[in-house]
Amino acid sequence: MDTELPDEHRMVRETVRDFCDAEIEPIAQEIEDEHRFPAEIFEQLAELDMMGVPIDETYGGLGGDTLMYALVAEELGRVSGSIGLSYVAHTSLASKPIEQFGTDAQKERWLRPLAEGEYLGGWALTEPESGSDASDMDTVAEKDGEEWVLNGTKQFITNASEAGSILVKAVTDPDAGYDGISTFIVDPREDDGFEVSTIWEKMGLNASPTCEIRLEDVRLPEDRLLGEEGEGWNQTKKTLDGGRISIAALSTGLAQGAYEHAKTYSKEREQFGQPISKFDAIRDKVVDMHRKTERARLLTRRAARTYDKGEPVTRESALAKLDASEAAREVAEDAVQVLGGYGYTTDFAPQRFYRDAKLMEIGEGTSEIQHLVIGRELGL
Repeated sequence: MDTELPDEHRMVRETVRDFCDAEIEPIAQEIEDEHRFPAEIFEQLAELDMMGVPIDETYGGLGGDTLMYALVAEELGRVSGSIGLSYVAHTSLASKPIEQFGTDAQKERWLRPLAEGEYLGGWALTEPESGSDASDMDTVAEKDGEEWVLNGTKQFITNASEAGSILVKAVTDPDAGYDGISTFIVDPREDDGFEVSTIWEKMGLNASPTCEIRLEDVRLPEDRLLGEEGEGWNQTKKTLDGGRISIAALSTGLAQGAYEHAKTYSKEREQFGQPISKFDAIRDKVVDMHRKTERARLLTRRAARTYDKGEPVTRESALAKLDASEAAREVAEDAVQVLGGYGYTTDFAPQRFYRDAKLMEIGEGTSEIQHLVIGRELGL
């Protein structure tokens, strides 16, 4: 299958894979136990020119396509769900929309430092009361002379405590429905009234900060509006098409990592005088793990290629995200089972993949929402 990849894509993937094995794998459990954001890893990724893979070289990116970016996300997920999650949120949610919808001046000011890895970015859509109805938001932005004034609370925002910029969705016209939502660029380090009020303790992914943020009379100049007023929801839908490919790629990586650990263990662990991989029950389980991982990879790469062609990708991205996220959870659960009692201990990686994988079925639209999206695309 990898023979289908262009040489440049394979080279980037191998570079990241080597980096993951050498620098991330040895600390993957440690940073989870410590609930520590590994800033040094992202500094090294920036040195490798990986923080802006799908961003144009004009603004400090690598100039790669979505397929190349998906390969990088998969490799990171293969060793650390936390690092992978912070990476994809930074890239597809915080950086790509500025490239797609920003002015040249906004790209120079806000996109370049993201793409060059000077700092991480965040994207603030979800609110405490909104859940899966992301358009139901209470955060508002009101015009006051030549400034916008933002007030509201955003929930479950990846990277907010580490970010140098955050794209915030807010209502600018309460009577316009979907057409009354706009996007603003907020600088959490400089803008008065911005506060990270909570960093959540989670079931997994604890080296990737998930935050609640509060905006209290945050005053922004007019040039912090991304795109036109009222374009925020259409921007969101386009962003989620790419974001779901990101989660699909990350999920594929989680599945691959869990599968590799289970396969290796099954060949080394002996019972009744032979490796447990020789027993039908274990062999069949590992084969099914491989099958699910490969299926997720195929769907993810198809979605990425469709995106790169500029074709409609809503169905493909939702399908890839739905399948890969469920595959990640199922494969990780089976990996724990293959390792038995050891699989339940933090001395072995499968328990980490299992905990991390669950969020993939929730973030960027739950599995239930993916069924809804795909159903609409099928005319159901």
